[in-house]
Amino acid sequence: MIGPMVVAAVMVADDGQLRSMRVKDSKQLSPEKREQLSIRILKVAEVRIEVVQPHDIDANTNGHLNRFEAEVFARLIESLRAEEVFVDACDVNENRFAGMIMRHLSYRPHLVCEHKADSTYPVVSAASIIAKTRRDAIVREIEVELGQPIGTGYAHDKVTVAFLQNWIKEKECLPPYTRQTWATAKREYSAAKTTKLTDWEE
Repeated sequence: MIGPMVVAAVMVADDGQLRSMRVKDSKQLSPEKREQLSIRILKVAEVRIEVVQPHDIDANTNGHLNRFEAEVFARLIESLRAEEVFVDACDVNENRFAGMIMRHLSYRPHLVCEHKADSTYPVVSAASIIAKTRRDAIVREIEVELGQPIGTGYAHDKVTVAFLQNWIKEKECLPPYTRQTWATAKREYSAAKTTKLTDWEE
């Protein structure tokens, strides 16, 4: 909800070194462990990262985030041109998401697109670690800029939601770096406006 979308691609000749590092889904690792692994991954793999700012997400998704994500995935795949590609499916339909990606590629790799691929394939685990580490760093930079805790930036984070509510209450607008098309952001903004109107009427 707050902060950019960060997508990463990791390419290796074989995943032996990644397996020896015991990489796993970034959500299952502490921030400290992700930082350590990120440094090691960068030493053994070719890595591509794309940071998509909130205003670009708002401008390009138009209610179809999966399609936009598929375009971003395709750009990273195209930049590496691996013969075999493993992707974590964002769509509920794995085949449909694979098709979205393939439509944006100028070549035809063997594409494996599965749910929870970040828990199954070491290269996807490594990519999730790289992406999460970069995003966390950016969110901390935003926090310093705004001068107050904003949590993780995710809609399920109580610190993030509290920050959003307080900002709207004090400044009567959404905070910088907010994905304004996100349902939670729109809901909180609408709720704050409704509350203010009710207070005025009383």
